[in-house]
Amino acid sequence: MGDDSRMMSIVLEDGSVDEVEFLLSFKFTDNNKEYMIYTKNESDDNGNVTIYVASVERNGDSDPKLGGVDSEDEWARIKNVLKELSKNVE
Repeated sequence: MGDDSRMMSIVLEDGSVDEVEFLLSFKFTDNNKEYMIYTKNESDDNGNVTIYVASVERNGDSDPKLGGVDSEDEWARIKNVLKELSKNVE
């Protein structure tokens, strides 16, 4: 049974729109930064599904804006979250 509510459109930096499947979002409470994990349901050569991480910026009532992850520290923390989540999936 397909659940279309997990599908969403995101606007890329070049202005084009991409249909992606939302997987989850989480927030680090110490710095109040929010992130979203999504997939385009693409697989790599080993058959693993490629996932993407974007930072989420909210400005009032407008739609959230997705951005990149800039610092190595942020990436390390995100990888730890993903590692913990993957333990719960298996």
